[in-house]
Amino acid sequence: MKNVLIVEDDKGIAELERDYLEANGFAVQMAFTGPEGKKKALEQDVDLILLDIMLPGVDGFQLCREIRTQKDIPILIVSARQEDVDKIRGLGLGADDYIVKPFSPNELVARVKGHLARYEQLTSREKKRHEVLRFGDLVIDTSSHQVFLGEKEILLPNKEFELLTFLARNPGIVFSKDTLFERVWGADALGDTSTVSVHVNRIREKIEQDSSHPRFIETVWGAGYRFHA
Repeated sequence: MKNVLIVEDDKGIAELERDYLEANGFAVQMAFTGPEGKKKALEQDVDLILLDIMLPGVDGFQLCREIRTQKDIPILIVSARQEDVDKIRGLGLGADDYIVKPFSPNELVARVKGHLARYEQLTSREKKRHEVLRFGDLVIDTSSHQVFLGEKEILLPNKEFELLTFLARNPGIVFSKDTLFERVWGADALGDTSTVSVHVNRIREKIEQDSSHPRFIETVWGAGYRFHA
């Protein structure tokens, strides 16, 4: 049974999420403040986190950043804040999805199931396939889920790692944003191709010496992105 952690200060919304998730076979824990959510996320066995932004103690953005440095599990932000800048910030900090309140409980459950399925596919595939990709001082170890730039380890959340690995396995090929979204997030994923751009920019900030003049992930204007080996 998969264990979902709900970090939400509105107990009514948290209980609604819990009821629908439990009805679909999930075990659910709840936390109502940022510090309580962080403690449960890092100390307990959690498979996915539903994370509000406006939390007492520590806001959801900071909490997402802190959890992501230590755990690589799906994090779905659930927030009433609808501005694109909030969505971009959340995804840029390592969240896997951004769900706007009010939401359909059935849609929420569908997204939880979809992200858990994608995560399981990735981890099971990588366990079976030990592959080390080397491009100069950039090293991608698909078995240990690690990326190194020289002697420094670069921490990438799940979707950033999967996107970088997919591009690196297909050097020289131009992929459109639509294709990358379908291959990395899945054809049935909810979202749009702007997610791809956000994740590419985050990867560049971490692996490029000058993200405005990237040497690994190139932008092919009007076409998409290409990995330069």
